[in-house]
Amino acid sequence: MSITSERKQELINEFGANENDTGSTAVQVAILTERIQNLTDHMKSHHKDYHSRRGLLMMVGQRRRLLDYMKRTNRERYQDVIKRLGLRH
Repeated sequence: MSITSERKQELINEFGANENDTGSTAVQVAILTERIQNLTDHMKSHHKDYHSRRGLLMMVGQRRRLLDYMKRTNRERYQDVIKRLGLRH
């Protein structure tokens, strides 16, 4: 369910401005997307796990808020990130 440190570093390198850029909105959205995908796979086999479902819904809401912020502040970066992550809006 959790994301490995190697995968997290790959996402930071791919979406960040440099290797130390862990807090930018694009990096946060990419990491949340990876965690959401992992938790979605978990929920497919454990459909009665309501505690994990709540965590999943909270992560989806957090990602939505970050994407809305990115859309307001930097529209071209927003378009690039949702295209690269395969998200829709």
